[in-house]
Amino acid sequence: MERWQVILAVIVVYLAVTLGIGLAAGRRSSKSVAGFVAGDREFGLLVMYFVTGASVFSAFAFLGGPGWAYSRGAAAFYILSYGVLGMAPWYWIGPRVARVGRRMGYVTQAQLLVGRFPSRFLSVLVATLTVVAFVPYITLQMSGAGIVIEAVTDGHVSFAVGAGVAYGIVIIYVLSSGVVAVGWTNTFQGIFMLAVAWALGIYLPYRLYGGIGPMFEQIAAARPELLTPPGLTKSGDPWTWGGYSTAILVSAIGLQMWPHLFMKAFTARSDDIIRRTVILFPTFQLFLIPVFLIGFAGVLFPETPPDPDFILPFLVLRTGLPALVVGLFCAGALSASMSTGDALLHGAASVVVEDGVRPFMDLSDKQRRTMMRVLIVVVGLVAYWQALDAESSLVQLLLGSYGIICQLAPPVLAALYWRRATTAGVVAGLLAGAGTAVFFFLSGELRPLDLHEGILGLMVHIPVLIGVSLATPAQDAEHVAHFVESGTDPLTGREAHHA
Repeated sequence: MERWQVILAVIVVYLAVTLGIGLAAGRRSSKSVAGFVAGDREFGLLVMYFVTGASVFSAFAFLGGPGWAYSRGAAAFYILSYGVLGMAPWYWIGPRVARVGRRMGYVTQAQLLVGRFPSRFLSVLVATLTVVAFVPYITLQMSGAGIVIEAVTDGHVSFAVGAGVAYGIVIIYVLSSGVVAVGWTNTFQGIFMLAVAWALGIYLPYRLYGGIGPMFEQIAAARPELLTPPGLTKSGDPWTWGGYSTAILVSAIGLQMWPHLFMKAFTARSDDIIRRTVILFPTFQLFLIPVFLIGFAGVLFPETPPDPDFILPFLVLRTGLPALVVGLFCAGALSASMSTGDALLHGAASVVVEDGVRPFMDLSDKQRRTMMRVLIVVVGLVAYWQALDAESSLVQLLLGSYGIICQLAPPVLAALYWRRATTAGVVAGLLAGAGTAVFFFLSGELRPLDLHEGILGLMVHIPVLIGVSLATPAQDAEHVAHFVESGTDPLTGREAHHA
C-alpha cells in the first residue's frame, strides 16, 4: 500500500469506531424529546467533563491554535486565558439553571429565558441569533476536517470529500441517538485528542530544535516579535491591547452562553456533577499547551505552509513520521472537529424546533423529533456549502461568532438574578446589543480602540436592558420567585429556600 493509503485506512477505522459508539449510545436513552435533547438528564461526571471540554476545544484549537502561534505568536495565548475565566461563573450559574430546568421541564436556553420573560418574539429572536452564530462555528469544524484529510492524503482525498464524509458520519449518529451520542462520542474523541496533542507537542520541538527550551531561544533570537505580548495581527502588525483584551473578555463572557454548552446543564444528573465539571475543566485547558508548542515549532521551519491553519499537518508530513502515526494524528484532528460539530448540529436543530417553531405550532413528541432530524441535515448542508467558500482563518470565524453569542449573557443573568428585569427590557437590550455587534463586525475599521464588536454590543445592550426594564411595569413577584429564588447557599451548596 502507498503511504497515503495507509493513512486513509487509519482514518476510515477511526470514523467507523466513532460511528459505532454513536449508534450504540442511542440504546441508553428514551425515544422522547427529553431523551433526544437532554439525555433524560442522566449525564454523569465522566461524560459531562468530556462533553464540555471536547465541545469547547474544537478544530479552532487543534488547527487554528497552532496556526495563530505560528503566524501571530503570543496572540494565541488569548485562547488559553478565556477558558478558565469563562467557565468559573458556571459553578454558581450552572446548578441554578439545572434546577430551574428540572422544575419547569426546560431543555433549551430560550425556554428558560421565555419562561421568565414570556414572549414568542424573544423565543424566535434567541433561536435566530443561535443559528446565525452556529453556522460559521459549524463551518469552522467542517473546514478543519477537510483541511486535515486533504493534507495528509496528499490531495488524493479532496477538501470537499473529506469534510463531507466526516460530517456525513456525524449527522448519522446525531440523527440516530441525539445528545447521548454526542456525549459518548465526545468522551472517546476527547481522550484520543488529548493523547495525540501531547505526543506531537512534545515530539516536534525535540525533533526540530532539540527541546522546548532551545526552540524558544532560537525563536527569541530570530523572531522576537512573536514572543512579545499581545502578538501580531493577521497582517503582521502588532495586535493592540484593546483588541487582545476584549478578545479574551468577549470569549469568556460568551463561553457558557453557547446554547449547545448551556443546554448541557439540563443533562446533568445532579448539581454536584456540574460543579465538579467546572473544577476539573482547567485540566482540559492543558490540551492547549502542546497545541501551541506545535505551532511555535513551525516558526523557523525552512518551508512555509500554504495557510497558517495548515501548519500542524504540514509539519507532521515533513518530519519523517511513519504513515500509521500520521493517520493517528489525523484521527486526533478529526476528534477535535467532530466532537464540537456534533454538539453544534444537535444544538442548532433542537433550538430551532423548541424555540423557533414550537411556540407557534402544537407538535407531538414524535413530530418534534422528526423536525429536529430534518434540521440537522439542513443546517449541516448550509454549513458545508459555507465551508467550501470560507476564506477566514479558523480562529477568526470563532471570534466573529462570539460577538453574537455573548449578547445572551445579560438576559440569562437578568432572568436568574435581577427581579426588576422585564420582558420589554430584555428584548430591547438583545436587539440593541446584537444590532451593534453586527454593525461593527461588518464595518470593522470603525471600531474604537480596536475593541471587539461583541464588547461594543454589550456596552449598548446592558444600559438599554436596565433602562427599559426600569421604565416598564415590574413582573409579578410570585412568577419571578420561580427563577430568582432557586438559588444555592454559597457555604453549604444546598438550595436556598426563601419565605
